[in-house]
Amino acid sequence: MPARPGKADVDPLLETGRQRLVVVGDDADLSAVALRLLRKNRLDEIAVGYVPTDPSSQVAELWGVPTDRRRAFDVALSGEPRGVPLVRDDAGGLLLGHGVVRRPRGVGYCDDTEALRGEAALLEVRPDPKAGDDTASGGLRVTITRGKLLKRRRTFAGRAFQLGGAEVVPESDGVAYPRAMSRWTWYRHTHDFRLVLRPTSV
Repeated sequence: MPARPGKADVDPLLETGRQRLVVVGDDADLSAVALRLLRKNRLDEIAVGYVPTDPSSQVAELWGVPTDRRRAFDVALSGEPRGVPLVRDDAGGLLLGHGVVRRPRGVGYCDDTEALRGEAALLEVRPDPKAGDDTASGGLRVTITRGKLLKRRRTFAGRAFQLGGAEVVPESDGVAYPRAMSRWTWYRHTHDFRLVLRPTSV
């Protein structure tokens, strides 16, 4: 399949009932497959194994997926499906590993907590490995980095993060949104993504 596969690439592979797919690619490719499962309402039925081609994969780092190809294939084929938080945005996209907003300026809230007012050097959002099974609470972590030489970081945890202010170009799993946005939201979906992991993984 091509990079970041779409409807015509993924949908013909989806069978009825429970199924396991294996994605060989980068985090953006995995997110593209997850998006099709979301659109087809198949998140609860289909487990997805992951063989990352990028050794710096944020999904692999978060969930303990091997970056060695042979070991990753072993896990993808014989591991156990686990529910991991699926983070959506209000523009119809998904985030499975790492979201970035560079030089945000405005006001940001993680749930009801003010996380940002003013400017920052970097804003990062990741699914939270410590989040529980309750999709109505928790699910993502937000890290705000301020300063250039002496970097100061604060991390927040919650179910949703909302940013409003100056126009920015959000990035999800290494893919920049096609235009600048003055408002942006990442939030945990009501169903988790069934990622195949090693039995000893979190």
